[in-house]
Amino acid sequence: MLKTIAIVTLVVGNLAAVEPAYRHDLGYDTIDRGRVSRPLAAAWDAPAMAGRRYVLMRPASGAEVYLLIIQQAPGTARVEPFRTAGWNATELLVTDPDTLAGELADSPFEIIGPPRNLTAGENAPRAMQVLGPAGEPLYLTRFLPGASGLDLGRARTRVDRVFIAVVGGPDLDALRAFWGQVLGLPLTEYGQWPIHVLANAWNLPADTRFALAGAALPKDFMIELDDYPDAAMPRRRARGALPGGWAMVTFTTERLADLPVSWRSPPRRLREQPYDGRPAAVTVGPAGEWIEVIEAVPRQ
Repeated sequence: MLKTIAIVTLVVGNLAAVEPAYRHDLGYDTIDRGRVSRPLAAAWDAPAMAGRRYVLMRPASGAEVYLLIIQQAPGTARVEPFRTAGWNATELLVTDPDTLAGELADSPFEIIGPPRNLTAGENAPRAMQVLGPAGEPLYLTRFLPGASGLDLGRARTRVDRVFIAVVGGPDLDALRAFWGQVLGLPLTEYGQWPIHVLANAWNLPADTRFALAGAALPKDFMIELDDYPDAAMPRRRARGALPGGWAMVTFTTERLADLPVSWRSPPRRLREQPYDGRPAAVTVGPAGEWIEVIEAVPRQ
């Protein structure tokens, strides 16, 4: 029922510091800026976001997978990386994580996991992990031809589009049931994997293994479902506001009416980029992850 990832929304305390870092250090382009309109805030059922400043960015490749960065509402709780349930990381395709690590050494992006191969073999996917200027976790991953059977694509520019969004929570079975059975995405094999940045965040041994699974979209995108310690609680947010940090992921679908979920607010057509007159609505998953869906009808 879900087709692609269209937008990943990041809510930050200092928009003026975050936008230049993504532009200068990751090569993202700002294609729109302004203040969140009342209709858009109402569509999210987040009236406190109305009037908050935002920028809409996309990778230098021109891929239509956007990063929406919004100045947070007053009272938004500080987000500790990997310590709360919900959206916790965004994964971008890159061409060369080793070179990128050197380029980011003196940047606002803090390297928390140096480049390493994710599997065995000379063509293995290779990734690094950083914290962005607002403390947001980013995974930066390179795929070589034939290195993945998941059809996730490869970077066309130094830093390219989002291809995975990571949701974590203390009930992996609930996540698997929601993304697999309710939203109808095929689930990858369930397994136990070392996630060094997650172990470090919870003061656990570096070789601690965490249960995880993937929920695959038809092509180019995936949702990673991570099993967090029981102490991971839903993210506190200001009244009527989006959560802080990685707040929401927006998907496309053929028909909103086909999704068997409860919407926070009735679907409505939105004028802003990249909605462009298409209907959209928001629901919330079992780990507190905000999920927006845009109907993929012809743009008006």
